[in-house]
Amino acid sequence: MVREIRRTALSGWLALPAFLVLAVLSAGGLVAAARYAWLAGALTALLGLIVALVCLGGLFVVNPNEARVLQLFGAYAGTVRDSGLRWASPFLTKRRLSLRVRNFESGKLKVNDSDGNPIEIAAVVVWRVVDSAEACFEVDDFEHYVKVQTESAVRNLATRYPYDAHDDEQVSLRGATASVAGDLKHEVHERLAKAGVEVIEARLSHLAYAPEIAAAMLRRQQAGAVIAARQKIVEGAVGMVEMALEKLSHSAQVQLDDDRKAAMVSNLLVVLCADREAQPVVNTGTLYQ
Repeated sequence: MVREIRRTALSGWLALPAFLVLAVLSAGGLVAAARYAWLAGALTALLGLIVALVCLGGLFVVNPNEARVLQLFGAYAGTVRDSGLRWASPFLTKRRLSLRVRNFESGKLKVNDSDGNPIEIAAVVVWRVVDSAEACFEVDDFEHYVKVQTESAVRNLATRYPYDAHDDEQVSLRGATASVAGDLKHEVHERLAKAGVEVIEARLSHLAYAPEIAAAMLRRQQAGAVIAARQKIVEGAVGMVEMALEKLSHSAQVQLDDDRKAAMVSNLLVVLCADREAQPVVNTGTLYQ
């Protein structure tokens, strides 16, 4: 594998005046040699002018959060990260590479979750290049590589988790967003590490059931919510009945036998657990009639 090699380039503000002076002197010498028909001087001045112009082609600018990857006839020669005007051999090719933080949002992918339900899922990945040599030479096009590998990781993630959890201990795409995001970041980072890319953050940006089952799943969620609410109501009603029986047992004014206690418990549960208002029946006789 090709690893990044940091290289320090000469300051361009030192090289630029030197080569300009050489070019001016060479041009003046060439004019003087032509005037006096001095062949050796003309050749020397012409050579100096050519050298100055060629060396001026070695000047390049490095912007902040940018790198220049240097190659000499195809061989990797190092990476310059120091910003400003720099100079290196004019025979080196200098490829510009951005080191800024970037983000990529995948399209809405249709995939089956671990329960086999078709869902739509998308993710946002925040990334940056940390190794310029790997980004340039280990993969053909690192930006396209980030896109393809991110979508592949999102598809693989969706198949390992259900869309919704059936119990509190199960990890789901909808219920455990932090855990799922951490898993997604780890997987995407492993895939992109060979391209010299670091993943800063990865999160799901879209999650929904596929349109063909969305209505059925909505009814299922509503039924689950109704069942959960009923469970809470029953738990509360049983507690209230127990409290009422305890209060009556300590009271000397009303004494109930087992049959009347059972009837009262039944009536209280019907009143407390019903989904509509109770219709009371007024008893004008005795307690037992």
